[in-house]
Amino acid sequence: MTIRTPERIVGEGAQVGRSMPRVDAGEKLRGEARYVGDMSVPGMLHGKVLRSPFPHARIISIDVSAALALPGVVAVLTGEDTLDIDPYWGHAIKDRPIVAIGEVRFVGEPVAAVAAEDEATAEAALAEIVVEYEELPVVGTLDDALAADAPLVHDGPIRPGLFHGLGTLPDRDGNICYRYGFERGSVDEVFEQAEIVVEGEYTFPGVYQYAMETHSVIAQWEGGEVTLWATCQHPFLVRAEIAALFDLPLGRVRIIVPYLGGGFGSKSYTKMEPITVALARKAGRPVRIVNRVDESMVTTRRHGAKTWMRTAADRSGRLLAREARVWFDTGAYADNGPRVTATGADSAPGPYRWSGVRVEASCVHTHTAPSGSYRAFGASHVQWAGELQVDEVARRAGIDPVEIRRLNLLTPGEQVRPGGKPLDADLIGDIRKVADALGWDEPREPGIGRGISVGLLAAGAHPVSSAIVRLEADGEAIVLVGSTEMGQGQRTAFAQIAAEVLAMPAERIRCQGTDTRFTPYDRSTGASRSTTLAGLAVQRAAAEVRADLMEIAGKVWPDAGDAVELRDGAAWWKGERRSYPELIARRFGLSGGQLIGEGGVHPEGTGSYAEGPVFWEVCIGAAEVHVDRETGVVSVRRTATVADVGTAINPLLVERQDEGATMQGIGNALLEEMVYREGMLLNDSLLDYRIPTIEDLPPEQVCVIVENADGPGPFGAKGCGEGAFAGIIAAIATAVADAGVRVDELPLTPERVWRSSQGQPKEDAKG
Repeated sequence: MTIRTPERIVGEGAQVGRSMPRVDAGEKLRGEARYVGDMSVPGMLHGKVLRSPFPHARIISIDVSAALALPGVVAVLTGEDTLDIDPYWGHAIKDRPIVAIGEVRFVGEPVAAVAAEDEATAEAALAEIVVEYEELPVVGTLDDALAADAPLVHDGPIRPGLFHGLGTLPDRDGNICYRYGFERGSVDEVFEQAEIVVEGEYTFPGVYQYAMETHSVIAQWEGGEVTLWATCQHPFLVRAEIAALFDLPLGRVRIIVPYLGGGFGSKSYTKMEPITVALARKAGRPVRIVNRVDESMVTTRRHGAKTWMRTAADRSGRLLAREARVWFDTGAYADNGPRVTATGADSAPGPYRWSGVRVEASCVHTHTAPSGSYRAFGASHVQWAGELQVDEVARRAGIDPVEIRRLNLLTPGEQVRPGGKPLDADLIGDIRKVADALGWDEPREPGIGRGISVGLLAAGAHPVSSAIVRLEADGEAIVLVGSTEMGQGQRTAFAQIAAEVLAMPAERIRCQGTDTRFTPYDRSTGASRSTTLAGLAVQRAAAEVRADLMEIAGKVWPDAGDAVELRDGAAWWKGERRSYPELIARRFGLSGGQLIGEGGVHPEGTGSYAEGPVFWEVCIGAAEVHVDRETGVVSVRRTATVADVGTAINPLLVERQDEGATMQGIGNALLEEMVYREGMLLNDSLLDYRIPTIEDLPPEQVCVIVENADGPGPFGAKGCGEGAFAGIIAAIATAVADAGVRVDELPLTPERVWRSSQGQPKEDAKG
């Protein structure tokens, strides 16, 4: 496999002629990796969860007496043990019980939990719990859920969670828990007069965000305080959720996050923490729960979606109007469904100049596992459908796919959505770069298809981050920031940012993991926000320390004024040098003390969703595929992505992000699908659920890094890593269509491709 990399390692820094300190990707991780599933605390018990075997059933009775009689079993938790509090949680909608109360709504829902002295005893105790169920009607698919006579997954009023951030939630409408949409222009009139209209329905399956480390939590309830060691991406949001759930002050809930073995959104918001805390509270001792892979697959997944879309254009290829209706399968509980729905609706028009747009998106309950975040959510669900239609318009108009995009894409400063931030990227320049990197104009062999895709993702989430930089008396610095390291290399990037501002080697800067008792607040880790927002907080905190150093240096050399230079961990003037330890000793009068800087980021306006996003992440990809019509096998031969990052703090990490996104995009486009039948997940293991391996990667990958210093983050940076994911899924879909195969359902398995190429009905190709 050939991976092209830029010659340059570093981006433009704050000081003219100086580059960011060079740090290899991952250098800050050596010797520090620690995972919750491998940890132990004194007196810790092993927890196991009994899960529902039915997608929908009433719980008649639960008998735990035989389980409690086993030697070594300390506690068994059921729904009755949570009735002294309001036992429902959920950051968007408060709809999910800690343990099932009276009813189960999906296969895998926790019904009881056991805490025992060892794992084997806990497992044996589960087998001794007797649960009597009465099966109830199942809403297994979106079509089932939207039927006029569909059984309700939930009834009663919607209770807003702590962090949905989407304004007033609407009333429940059958199995629809949230709607989002917008309209501008005379849509119907444009379609009536359009010379070209492309219309279709598209299906995107539920997908598992497979991370190497499963969901793992250790909970300790002691003296009215809770300590959690948890695999969570958003520790401060989890802290708030646990505090509210168990009626505790925020300061009495402590979340410690070691390294995560991957997340991809699967560990966003709260997951296994409530049940672990409740079990520890009942047992009176610390409890650890570590999911198996099949248990994590029913803890969270990516939304399945169904999209109806139509696009209007004239004969010259000018795009005129788009209308889309999208339904997201959020499963039994809302999780992050409302946010996914809103983001998907925003992505549906694509970054094009329209005379009219109408989008309606719905978040729908079914009796399946709850759906949450997964890399580039929303954009990945709908971009491929929209880009297929743009390509079809190009075919009918006789225009090259690159050219039709050049004619219709928004340009910097144009409005993307009403009231939102204008476009902050050069999309036309980006698509030309990615097309050239793929070899768009090169001759093609039989069976070869080439595809290109472009989209936008509302990135950054809520812009609240804070950081502390502490320069110690020996000249080493510590960065405290609440963003979670899960393999993306952010601690390396934070060290580089602080090192650039402080003019010192990045190797002398340590970035600590999150501990909510000591680490300053950070809203979350996701939405490509860490380098942009937490990194900006680090830059501002380091700038305060830098100002202190300059102030002390001014007292050493009163006549120097602004001529003092900071470099290589020291202040310089006229050939004289004072190291940072010397300056700190000057401030405090001894070889002790420290300089501390604080930095923060907060919304400049009201912080509403409509005013955002922090930045528009570019979702651009290109792919070359070979389609074997005899077997239906699609082989990806080449890919190219654009990382439009403003300023690349660490280009090697940028490339690794896009390579990972490419690999996952190939999986989503060609391989991955959670197959349900009547609410039952049929492929809940990695033997049956296939993810891409090294053999599935193309022989050649290219990551084009674009730096225009136009981002809101440190040194003009903006985040990356999600856009390439949505871009590659759509690029593979358009490439297969370019090879002559009709595409309207993912993944593009050999059977589906073969049936489409042979004109066979697709109904038999499911799974």
